[in-house]
Amino acid sequence: MALRQRKKININLVVPFLVIVLVFSVMIWQKYRNSHSVPDTPPSQQQLTGMRTVTLFFVANGTSLEREAREVDACGTPEACLKDLLDELVAGPVGELDEALPEGTTINSVSFDGELVTVDLSRSFLDGLPSGSSAEMLAVFSLVDTVAFNFQNIKKVKISIDGDPKNMLRHLDISEPLVADYDIGGPSQPDAVKTPDHVSSPPNKGTR
Repeated sequence: MALRQRKKININLVVPFLVIVLVFSVMIWQKYRNSHSVPDTPPSQQQLTGMRTVTLFFVANGTSLEREAREVDACGTPEACLKDLLDELVAGPVGELDEALPEGTTINSVSFDGELVTVDLSRSFLDGLPSGSSAEMLAVFSLVDTVAFNFQNIKKVKISIDGDPKNMLRHLDISEPLVADYDIGGPSQPDAVKTPDHVSSPPNKGTR
């Protein structure tokens, strides 16, 4: 009788102990998983307050791309950050550089898929491009380089027009994702970035 009671007491002690061990094991596993998970975007791209500095690629002398630094409002999500960034590119430079995208271009939507970003532009981008392969190259890579430079985890940029992913410009095929080409923009050192005296957002094109 005493032996049976001792076994019963031992079982009553073992069960809570096993439950505690199980709970701690789950907590440790979750902590390990969280510490080894990789965020989709760097924390710097998810600022919620204050200002942030972005780098935009504009046309210089009609032949190359150069960088212009600008302060913009902080953003809350990667999509919002990217949309704001490209809206600044569409708005044009505030310094001595020239616009890269045709007037009337609008950003319909942006989306992330791992290391790929898709940017859907309005038809105005296609219709407003100047003739010539150089003009097309500068316009397309001003966008691609701007995205890749400010989102370091993005390796390729896909451009679609009004939802159509298969587009061919007069000279440049944009049906496949593109990789940034900073050689078009000259030196890649930080001192190659132009910082105008006034680096806030420019007025909308309609007001200039």
